[in-house]
Amino acid sequence: MSDNKNIKTTYPVQGMSCAVCAGRVDKTLNHLPGVINASVNFAAATATVEYDPSSISPETIRKTIQDIGYDLLVEQDDDISDEIAELHEKSIRKLRQQTFWAIILSIPIVLIGMVFMDMPYANEIMWVLSTPVVFVLGKDFFINAWKQLKHRSANMDALVALSTGIAYFFSLFNMLFPEFWLSRGIHPHVYFEAASVVIAFILLGRLLEERAKGNASSAIKKLMGLQPKEVTVINENGVETKILVRQIVVGNIVVVKPGEKIAVDGVVIEGHSYVDESMLNGEPVPVLKEQNNKVFAGTINQKGSFRFKAEKIGAATMLAQIIRMVQEAQGSKAPVQKLVDKIASIFVPVIICIAVLSFVLWLIFDPENGLTHGLLSMVTVLIIACPCALGLATPTAVMVGIGKGAERGILIKDAESLETAKKVNAVALDKTGTITEGKPVVSDILWLNNDDSFRDILYSLEKLSEHPLADAVVQYFGDGKTNPVDGFESMTGQGVKGHVRDELWYAGNRKMLLDNNIQIDPRLLHKAAQWLEDSKIIIWFANNGQALAVIAIADKIKENSVKAIHELDKSGIEVYMLTGDNATTARKIAEIAGIKNYKAEVLPGEKADFIKQLQNSGKTVAMVGDGINDSAALAQADLGIAMGRGSDIAMDVAKMTIISSDLIKIPEAIKLSKLTVGTIRQNLFWAFIYNIIGVPIAAGILYPVSGFLLNPMIAGAAMALSSICVVTNSLRLKTKKI
Repeated sequence: MSDNKNIKTTYPVQGMSCAVCAGRVDKTLNHLPGVINASVNFAAATATVEYDPSSISPETIRKTIQDIGYDLLVEQDDDISDEIAELHEKSIRKLRQQTFWAIILSIPIVLIGMVFMDMPYANEIMWVLSTPVVFVLGKDFFINAWKQLKHRSANMDALVALSTGIAYFFSLFNMLFPEFWLSRGIHPHVYFEAASVVIAFILLGRLLEERAKGNASSAIKKLMGLQPKEVTVINENGVETKILVRQIVVGNIVVVKPGEKIAVDGVVIEGHSYVDESMLNGEPVPVLKEQNNKVFAGTINQKGSFRFKAEKIGAATMLAQIIRMVQEAQGSKAPVQKLVDKIASIFVPVIICIAVLSFVLWLIFDPENGLTHGLLSMVTVLIIACPCALGLATPTAVMVGIGKGAERGILIKDAESLETAKKVNAVALDKTGTITEGKPVVSDILWLNNDDSFRDILYSLEKLSEHPLADAVVQYFGDGKTNPVDGFESMTGQGVKGHVRDELWYAGNRKMLLDNNIQIDPRLLHKAAQWLEDSKIIIWFANNGQALAVIAIADKIKENSVKAIHELDKSGIEVYMLTGDNATTARKIAEIAGIKNYKAEVLPGEKADFIKQLQNSGKTVAMVGDGINDSAALAQADLGIAMGRGSDIAMDVAKMTIISSDLIKIPEAIKLSKLTVGTIRQNLFWAFIYNIIGVPIAAGILYPVSGFLLNPMIAGAAMALSSICVVTNSLRLKTKKI
């Protein structure tokens, strides 16, 4: 939602047969009062509509779309995905039957028309066999064309209906009244085989296209299939009970057994196991889940079992949000698609004009055979022209690209972001939580004389402290032995102190020790100085007389950060680090990570200003961050990329989200963008070339030179093949490595 009161929903659209249909639905939706923005995806057969519910209702939107000859599925419930899948499967079953019978009936028509044309009653047999092909199996073309004609529009169905209808009725006239042509010295040819085979080829093309489009949206199907239908919960009597997933409420205790899928988001309260979270982070290594760890819907439990408390259900789960984001992204339009939509909107009228013009020119320049050749050329032009390939070129590539990204743990908000990523030549990285883990951990500890016998006292003191650095010490020692602490006191800016076993103990910074006249051994001082050089934070532990240990706290660099930065650098992308930390820490982290350009002590507003400076110098900038303080810079950047384990605000503002928070996904996302945009360009090139070459040949441009006239049957096969080639080329993206 882009506004608090606006609603953004994706609806399935029924009845679209080509890009022209999608363009008409798109235009109609965008002209409705109350609709803020609408985008129709022909490949996915969906419309993503953002509207003001106080101005317009889904039913009104549906009624408007029905009025122009299509339908919108606006009933949204828990089983909507199953309903859409069933509609798609029903469409494929119908196409399969139509295609099968069209081919079976067309084979003898072709044999008679090409080989046994002199057999008795040849024309009559072809007529009897072709009639059910054209008007029963191909009736949808005529029905849809008539619907469009009533609304003063024309689509792909109009081209098919016109071409096959003209071929059929011209042949019927020639069969019934052959003397009309014979008296003029012209042989009365029939083209029943052309009309039948064109219907068969186009039905076959649509069948293969529907299957391919189903494969293009397989990422969504996989994500939807991750949530189980049933789940085991503990009821009020403490008994395990099976219920439907939609019956779960927040607070339910859910039982997860070996091999089961996790149904909703929650937190583990009992037991432990390894969980496959590859659907979230794209990584194959299972993650250990124990008490207080979060689990997510759609992830798969391994061999252990545990119980967790449900925290987020239904549309609030991370899986549901991912599915919604991917659906909206796959339904969005890349900037290049706007040009394609304009071409598609005028495509059919232009083709009809070219077909009529070719017929007229044949009549003028070939008085003897002009009528026959002109009619044949007109039919062939109408058949070979294919707006479908143009319409499928961009959305199929976008669907596969965004789906592939989702499977790899890269969530892309829209097609425009996918296209922008290719142009990125500068990446600005936040430090904490992006390059580094974002949480302090104990990296080193040195005990005086290697005597750690007082570790339980240090653990007891730090466990009472609320400081994040103290928490790092507690995590380091794990479940240590706790000693009672008397007179515990937290001293702001210094540390903590308290009595254990009637002795006073300190844990804090060096100032605390100096203020209390505590001696520090030179060996500890030397080691502390070394760690400070490495930009680590130092904690001292002492009794009332001397320092007993020095502890180094560090925000560790993530495992793949150095590798990711090296890959970005190698691909010619400039990398910058922005941090609010001091210059010494920033310099050290930049050195370790291999970053040449960095800025320290940067305030949140200054991050956005720095991004603007890079943009003003001609850079296309991606900003990568995880915190609320990064949100202004993420919004300013050409491409905002959020770390998935960061703040919700950062993820809302960003155009991409890396679910695993692993920087190695950034070069992957850029490579995916380049592959997808490359595929779109290939698709558009072949779709345009097909029409630029095919239409003039169909019109008969080669006839004066070589005597060649394109057969309508071959034109039908070529038309079907063009759409299949475009979709297949998009599907190749799935197999490419990123």
